[in-house]
Amino acid sequence: MTEPTPHLPHAPLPAYYRDEDDHAKYVRRIFDETAVDYDRIERAMAFGSGGWYRREALARAGLKAGDKVVDVGIGTGLLARQASTLIGPQGRLIGVDPSPGMLAQVDIPGVELRAGRAEALPCAEGEADFLSFGYAFRHVLDVEAALAEFHRVLRPGGRLLILEISKPEGRVSNALLKFYMRRVVPTLARVVARERGSAELWRYYWDTIEACIPPALILQAMERAGFQQVKRHTELGIFSEYTAIRP
Repeated sequence: MTEPTPHLPHAPLPAYYRDEDDHAKYVRRIFDETAVDYDRIERAMAFGSGGWYRREALARAGLKAGDKVVDVGIGTGLLARQASTLIGPQGRLIGVDPSPGMLAQVDIPGVELRAGRAEALPCAEGEADFLSFGYAFRHVLDVEAALAEFHRVLRPGGRLLILEISKPEGRVSNALLKFYMRRVVPTLARVVARERGSAELWRYYWDTIEACIPPALILQAMERAGFQQVKRHTELGIFSEYTAIRP
């Protein structure tokens, strides 16, 4: 496995795309094509616990009633739906995603949807009290640019939450997760999916996890972007919650 170049979240994956220009096109295409299957596969993969965990992670990160939230990489709205329940009717929810297919699947009352990428958010400076980024860090094209945008869009004192899946440290745990993500989940996807590309998406999902830069480098990048109180909390050794505050 080649080492990732600066600013990339993981080393290039030639099994899926040729170069970084092709990478952006690949990610958009695979998410557009499989959007109708995403929630169904996620529920099966997480045994229905995904919503509960996301809500707990948001609460741990300090999301509260009345907050104005920008959810980057909203996808089908899995994380944003939980944020909506926590901020209540006095809060405001904005979802950003580059995939029209994913945005078309979002069904959350009151959400404002905007097309855009993490590296160039269609948001004003200081627009958000809270910015969330759920399981999409591995899909950005420039880590430093994305974190700089998160810093810009948060108001002073605003909170950041990045959710990701990280490789377990133990060899046995890593092998078990790899088997589950690379073999079991794609097989599950073939059974329940409508779109042929869904199994490929979930194989790609694991390969980006395996190739992703380690948590220590993510924390360092957050600090370089100007964030303070940068921390990482883990659940079950694989679910990483990166939190920080914009000073």
